[in-house]
Amino acid sequence: MIILAVILGVVGIIGSVVPGLPGPPLSWVGILLMYFFGGTNGAGETMSLTLLLVLLGVTLLVTVMDYIVPAWFTKLTGGSKYASWGAILGLFAGLIFPLPFGMVVTSLLGAFLAEFLLAGKGAGSSVKASLGAFLGFLSGTGIKLIASAVMLYYIIVFI
Repeated sequence: MIILAVILGVVGIIGSVVPGLPGPPLSWVGILLMYFFGGTNGAGETMSLTLLLVLLGVTLLVTVMDYIVPAWFTKLTGGSKYASWGAILGLFAGLIFPLPFGMVVTSLLGAFLAEFLLAGKGAGSSVKASLGAFLGFLSGTGIKLIASAVMLYYIIVFI
């Protein structure tokens, strides 16, 4: 079970970057396994229920924020829902067409094209909205990465 917990922690970090994999929830399942089957930390203490519940709260908060932050950044820069959807579709295209910085380029391009073609905005507004959608994605990804990394840290501490 401990090996499975470590694998879940690592997959959680990967899932924080790869669309479609729920990174922090996977990491939290690894923490849950460590709570029930883990060892102790360097001081000989087992994982506390408080730590488990705090990390559950962080997981829930980060998961909700992952939906709110990109939309907020897009709206902040004057973008529409088309820019957000274009950025997400661009990310998937970046996985299929592995160009250098593929996910970055295709995400920006997807947001720009969606805003330009579907929302009917000008090139300048579309560039601004695509940058907002991309910054929102980066912020959400960063928050998920930090949360998953902290959980992997605790998985390792309590081996």
